Amino acid sequence: MPGFLPLNDGTHLPALGLGLYKVAPGECAATITSAVGLGYRLLDGASFYGNERAVGEAIRALEQDRGIPREDLLVASKFWGEPVQSYDQAMADFEATESALDIGPLDLYYIHWPRPSQDNYVDTWRALVDLQAQGRVHTIAVCNFNAEELTRLIEETGVVPAINQVESHPWLPQHELRAFHARYGILTQAWSPLGRGRMLAVPAIRGIAAKHGCTPAQVVLAWHLALGGAAIPKSTRAERQRENLAADSVFLDADDMARLAALENGTHTGTSPDERR
Repeated sequence: MPGFLPLNDGTHLPALGLGLYKVAPGECAATITSAVGLGYRLLDGASFYGNERAVGEAIRALEQDRGIPREDLLVASKFWGEPVQSYDQAMADFEATESALDIGPLDLYYIHWPRPSQDNYVDTWRALVDLQAQGRVHTIAVCNFNAEELTRLIEETGVVPAINQVESHPWLPQHELRAFHARYGILTQAWSPLGRGRMLAVPAIRGIAAKHGCTPAQVVLAWHLALGGAAIPKSTRAERQRENLAADSVFLDADDMARLAALENGTHTGTSPDERR
């Protein structure tokens, strides 16, 4: 079972969580019940995913029907920021998320995109800082920020994000950004950690999987863990959830890591931050 990683705010985050992007509302109950039963404790959601009400219902049902306390789970959401990213809009959107989930204080809340053309991400960050001070969210974080944008947040507010969630996989390891994160104690958390499934067909990865008698997905997730980062693979299928969670039993040697490093080519499989300027 993958362990927990320390955050710079004194809390801890599971190294592997369950991504809820593109999980239909009607699939949430079965998906979350299965994942939590297998040992997942981090549920990574967002207002943009359109399934928060169903996620909240599933979490409440776990406590009522299966005796799994709400406090045993870490639940995340994100501020989308369209059409307007601002302090007031972040506060309003958080209230909508609170109402939809209806599970008490939120464990993690992120700015989903910096949207630098609006030039409001610092004020938006101040909203998250205030929400944390009010006890309505425990950990505040960002997604898809570059080093320059993170530096501005830190310099203008004095508050360092606990996490930066970015697209990362062997094609896009984000080494420079990871090094910046390390200087400030920011955890790198990968979305699209399997390259939206495209990594699973890469011959080098399939070869490493054959060598270790595991799945290609487990190889890629073991790579994330070896780099000291976190990841949120999404699957609605119990057998895949189980396989993903078992990735920490795969130990990659120096040759494996070198073969994976050679795959770097800068390819984005999801939306690039440059597409949301």
